Amino acid sequence: MALFSIPSLPPSPPPPSCPPSSASLQLQTRISFSRTTIGASSTSSTSTSQVIQLVPSSNPKVVVTRERGKNTKLINALAEHGINCLELPLVQHTQGPDLDRLTSVLSEITFDWIVITSPEAGSVFLEAWKAAGTPSVRIGVVGAGTASIFNNLRQSLDVAFAPSKATGKVLASELPKDGNKSCTVLYPASVKASNEIEEGLSRRGFQVVRLNTYTTVPVDHVDQVVLEKALSAPVVAVASPSAVRAWVNLISEPDSWSNAVSCIGETTASTAKRLGLRNVYFPVQPGLDGWVGSILEALRAHNSF
Repeated sequence: MALFSIPSLPPSPPPPSCPPSSASLQLQTRISFSRTTIGASSTSSTSTSQVIQLVPSSNPKVVVTRERGKNTKLINALAEHGINCLELPLVQHTQGPDLDRLTSVLSEITFDWIVITSPEAGSVFLEAWKAAGTPSVRIGVVGAGTASIFNNLRQSLDVAFAPSKATGKVLASELPKDGNKSCTVLYPASVKASNEIEEGLSRRGFQVVRLNTYTTVPVDHVDQVVLEKALSAPVVAVASPSAVRAWVNLISEPDSWSNAVSCIGETTASTAKRLGLRNVYFPVQPGLDGWVGSILEALRAHNSF
């Protein structure tokens, strides 16, 4: 695999060991809410602008599993269908070994493309991009969910490409290349991301620099009262292979748990099936709308909607 190297940059030292604060790891017992819309709205099913009344619910239908604070859009979208959720974060993001290099690379080297494949990768990239002085860059994203991270930014930042299908494989096959000209790509990624993108791009003649800027790890503590409620919910919604693995570790015996898993996309769904989960749903087109649709499908299949 032909990768573009950065000879002028010395290897970065390992990141300091900084234990996360207890506040970010301790999950408080949290009864979720059903949301009842007040007043009519002509907006789409994913609008979050409606006035909402919170009503405690002890029987959630869907468990949402992203980091706390990142489940709001999904919770609100499901609330518009009368579906109440339980928030049970399964994973958390931590610094990757190449994070400290990202700012200097952006400051010193101009790339033809920056490839961003997840909202978390986008958030991490933006912090380094700002620290580098907001250089002019051209962004390729894997899909609409990732693109939304850049929606409010216009200065020097050009989100110029998304593939016909929101997967890494299709992105690597469709990213525009100017003829036989040497084309360089910076790929800030999760430590746990596969090599699919850089290998696919390298086969097409791109010179790729991959920086592992973050990683995803299971949370250190799950409240047992919340977990018991989650185990009885008809559907668990997961947004990454790491979240699937964390859920399987919690339930211990996947064969004995017969409820449904709704995955944000095909890659996550493949992991769920490989780990032994049976009732796996996912949208053809990843994104919030498709994810909501697959959750509704799972609920109908389990006579819960």
